[in-house]
Amino acid sequence: VVMPGGVDTHCHIVGPKVNGARSLRPEDKTGYLERSVGRSRSGTLGSVPSTFATGYQYAALGYTTAVDAAVAPHGARHALFEMRDTPILDQAFLVLVGNHQYLMKTIGEKDQARVDSFIGWLIHATRAFGIKVVNPGGVERWKQDGGNVATLDEIVEPFGATPRSILSETARAAEALKLPHPVHVHGLNLGLPGNFETTLETFKALDGRKAHFAHIQFHSYGGDPNDPLTLDSRVETLVEAFNSRSNHSLDVGQVLFGPTTSMTADGAVGYFLHRVGGSKWLNHDVELETGCGVVPIDYKDKNLIHAWQWTIGLEWFLRVNDPWRIALGTDHPNGASFRAYPELIALLMNRNLRDEIIARLPKRVRSRTPLKDISREYTLAEIAIVTRAAPAKILGLKDKGHLGRGACADVTIYLPNADKRVMFEFPSYVIKSGCVVIDSGEPREERTGTIYCSSTQYDHEIEPDVAAWFDRESSTRFCHFAISEEDATDVVALDGADH
Repeated sequence: VVMPGGVDTHCHIVGPKVNGARSLRPEDKTGYLERSVGRSRSGTLGSVPSTFATGYQYAALGYTTAVDAAVAPHGARHALFEMRDTPILDQAFLVLVGNHQYLMKTIGEKDQARVDSFIGWLIHATRAFGIKVVNPGGVERWKQDGGNVATLDEIVEPFGATPRSILSETARAAEALKLPHPVHVHGLNLGLPGNFETTLETFKALDGRKAHFAHIQFHSYGGDPNDPLTLDSRVETLVEAFNSRSNHSLDVGQVLFGPTTSMTADGAVGYFLHRVGGSKWLNHDVELETGCGVVPIDYKDKNLIHAWQWTIGLEWFLRVNDPWRIALGTDHPNGASFRAYPELIALLMNRNLRDEIIARLPKRVRSRTPLKDISREYTLAEIAIVTRAAPAKILGLKDKGHLGRGACADVTIYLPNADKRVMFEFPSYVIKSGCVVIDSGEPREERTGTIYCSSTQYDHEIEPDVAAWFDRESSTRFCHFAISEEDATDVVALDGADH
């Protein structure tokens, strides 16, 4: 079975928050410390692997491209260093903008030209590939006084912006700047019962705009926000709305049972998980840009909420009509490690396997989940789409996800096996840029992947105003913030013609 190299649209593998998680969770490495992950390098595994291990382990599964979905602007330089230290993978990252104080101020002033210029400048300064919006306005509110935003039209003071205006303006700017990937959205009220209503409103708020909705599983819940035990599925309602909007795409953020690490720019969510789970917690207030929360988590099949999350993610995969608008993923490591992708693929291809696990879930979930009545099983072609072709198309990478003319020479070769988990866990060969890098599960070639960013045209007249803001408000002077041309000679910039 021959497929292009796998493409991961949404993961967390580089940058300060990932490194913080490695430091927070030494116990996560237990049992892996002596395990070699390369020909001449070693590394630690667990839910947040080291850089070497990340590259080799992705490649060992047949993946050759991965995009980190959330890097703070001040963390961009760190992220690039870690990308250079991660072998084999082609990589890129999305820069966080949804709670940036300068941007919120500009949106509140309704200055569209300056919004475009600032985002264009930020993409260039950080060498980012695209933009990510996380709980727009809510992270800033939480940092101010422990609050949050619950609806799209709450005003975030003192900036005069609302979550709705932040979403619409960033989506419009991504199109105006011709970024390869549309605005990448982590919406309001993540993980709370009843949040499907906010998700539906967010779909409507971005009508007519291209948008990618991240880890949609965490935004698809019914129930009473004040009673977590009332959580249930509202996937059917949301899928109907999604299927009718051809310019929207999504990744699922599938939960799989077992221990992992939650990490998010949504500081309020990190604190909530810390309180309800009693776990240790790392919080990072990232300048005037965003937040960060890192919390260990253990998903259990006997836990009512975790069981619903498992079924809701699979519902999304099995209800979406067009596989070209959905990307396979676990929001690594939030729902599970990327190393669990073969398990997820097996669940999509085998209803009996799903039914066996449903039988172990709490009675309330077993009796009420719509998943028990869905008989669909993915074909190999559909797996190739959601793990390769669709993610590449969603990201705007025209040489990825296919084996046609103009494709990069990234190829994965599997031996057919009735056990699809085994089949996708152990490819026979993985070829990266024309060279065999994995042979029968063993690394054979040490290669450095390509780092991608987006080339943007923006009005340079904005720079004096941004510089004055930096030098007045930030602990980093403007002259030290941007990544210089000399420090980015190995970063490949894509412009509108490339996608």
